[in-house]
Amino acid sequence: MELRQLRYFAKTAETRNFSHAAVCLNIAQSSLSQQIRQLEEELGTQLFIRDSHSVQLTEAGEAILPFALRTIYDAEACADRIRDLRKMLTGTLNIGVTHSFSPILTESVISFMRMYPKIKVNIVYKQLNELMELLSNHELDFVLAFKPIQPLPNVESHILFQDSLSAIVGKNHPLASKESVSISELEKYDLALPSKGMQARNAFDSMVSDHNMFKVRIELNDVNTLLKLVRQTNLVTVLAENSIYDVCDMKAVRINTNAFSPSQSEQARFGLLANKNVPINVPNNQMSGCVHILKETYRKHSMQEFIRILTESLAVRRFQNNWI
Repeated sequence: MELRQLRYFAKTAETRNFSHAAVCLNIAQSSLSQQIRQLEEELGTQLFIRDSHSVQLTEAGEAILPFALRTIYDAEACADRIRDLRKMLTGTLNIGVTHSFSPILTESVISFMRMYPKIKVNIVYKQLNELMELLSNHELDFVLAFKPIQPLPNVESHILFQDSLSAIVGKNHPLASKESVSISELEKYDLALPSKGMQARNAFDSMVSDHNMFKVRIELNDVNTLLKLVRQTNLVTVLAENSIYDVCDMKAVRINTNAFSPSQSEQARFGLLANKNVPINVPNNQMSGCVHILKETYRKHSMQEFIRILTESLAVRRFQNNWI
């Protein structure tokens, strides 16, 4: 059994198509099929159910896939460790990023590429749950995202900075003149919200119990499109403040959770008294920007260098200074 055969098997299992797998591996389809057949003959069992359109894993294929992936990961980690020991700093760095982190990433990527031109950087933008799955499968070296509401047992989350959930508006919007806005004030405006499941949306949903009070005109899972809509209309969106880092024609207005009067349903949810003089005890709008890595896994020297550059960048230090 060869490591090459396991890589071919894993890629075919991922794509469920011999032709697509061969393209991804940059080999001829006939060579891929031959190596898979040799692996099946050595193991004495069929790994795929083949038809004219696609392939499916057999029970045996499903059983050995996790072991094949682990073997591939261990082999790659071994090569990374040797490169690091030799201070060659070559190879590939795979970074997962949620869209909200995009504005603060560019400075660090440019600095890293200048300092380490032999390292290829792959950046994947997805929602947090998708990124964490890729991280768990060792397809990413680390993830940059806000800290999830529920911690993940196999992931370490190291805080880079604290950010605030904000109402994002165009420079000519009535809210642009304010330093903060209450939840109840947002009822007056048409909203364009990030889709459910995105971290800013999760944070916003944790603040309110009755979403029917808001005029939600559109929901989107793409931050860049949300910002374009807000820039060209009178819509208000709700995102982390750093989403418009270095953008001059938009304004982030912090959401003040202590400035609105709770509805009866919100009082019931948070156990508040009806007396308006009682302080409102609701979740605040702080969001922790984090580096997420797998526990008990090898940490590439290139990963450590990128994180060092990121922590020293002007973009991150700007948000650190808000709370240090």
